[in-house]
Amino acid sequence: MSGDENNPHSSEPSRKCSGLALHMGPRKKATSSNPLVLHGRHFGRTVFALCNYPALLTGGTLRLEELQDSPIEDYPADVRREHRVFMELVESYPGLLERLTTGEEEDIIHVGELMGKGASGARGDDTKTLKSAVLEWLMPRGQPLIPPLSRNIKSDRGFNHEVTGALLCPAGLDWSNAETKQSLKSGETAVCGDQWPLFLYAGYVYDPDAPWQGLLRSDILICGFKHVFTSPSSVEKEPKATRSGNAYLHGMKFVTKGSLAYIATQVRFSLSSSSVFSRTDTVTDSENFYHSILDILEDPDESEEVADLMTWWTHRIFPNSSSSQRSTSKNSALAKIREKCAVLQALANTNAN
Repeated sequence: MSGDENNPHSSEPSRKCSGLALHMGPRKKATSSNPLVLHGRHFGRTVFALCNYPALLTGGTLRLEELQDSPIEDYPADVRREHRVFMELVESYPGLLERLTTGEEEDIIHVGELMGKGASGARGDDTKTLKSAVLEWLMPRGQPLIPPLSRNIKSDRGFNHEVTGALLCPAGLDWSNAETKQSLKSGETAVCGDQWPLFLYAGYVYDPDAPWQGLLRSDILICGFKHVFTSPSSVEKEPKATRSGNAYLHGMKFVTKGSLAYIATQVRFSLSSSSVFSRTDTVTDSENFYHSILDILEDPDESEEVADLMTWWTHRIFPNSSSSQRSTSKNSALAKIREKCAVLQALANTNAN
């Protein structure tokens, strides 16, 4: 039984290549409360979800030796990202780096398999619970969903239903256009993972002249995030990390880029007609979608927009832990104190010079 509330080994990686660990490995269900399994559950949800952990740990450990002779900047972009994820993983689990660098290859693979179990188990649990929960968020409270959708069967979702089809319609396409709707429904118009759906946008409105406006700020994403991280019951209540929630259990106090990409991917899949979350599913193209969201969130050229977005999310999910990021109210006593302190500091610096 898992400890949160929502219930490989190939050829040796060659230098400066690999970069394949940040793709889904074999699907395994978590059945253990081993600390490594539990850590894998949280790491997959908050940092990197679709990952082959044995390959990540094996390749990362070998790369540590290579980096003594050449900088990480000499490696391809996919390997640099893989190593960044590897370092975040080892730094988040005390003693892991020493275990990897002093252990045998079999031990490294075993550790990776345990973490992979956790990550895939958490993903499976969230996929299962969101399949039913998402139906409660499709319409304003009190309004019926017409026609109704089954909680257990997904074949009528996706572009086969008016509501889920409108939410999944790629931004820039007009779902109200009969030809567009039929083309999406029949599959004549294939939707790739990097064609983002309207449900990612606040109010489900996309402005082609301002593509960042409202991006990743929709109500359905907030509901999905609360469901997974602060407990299903918190969706309709004041946002806070309950004692039974995954965020509380793991000391999570802010929204991460990985967790936002993870929830967007899970909600997208729950709206689709696909029944099994798989990297080979070309209809949902979930892996490409997940990577495309992470790409924009990690793009240095978008850092200003992303910083504003992540602060926005943290305020809404963890309002009590983000006070340090809040702006001070104008004309408040606190503002006056800080203003006076700034003046005195500036005066002291002037006198010192």
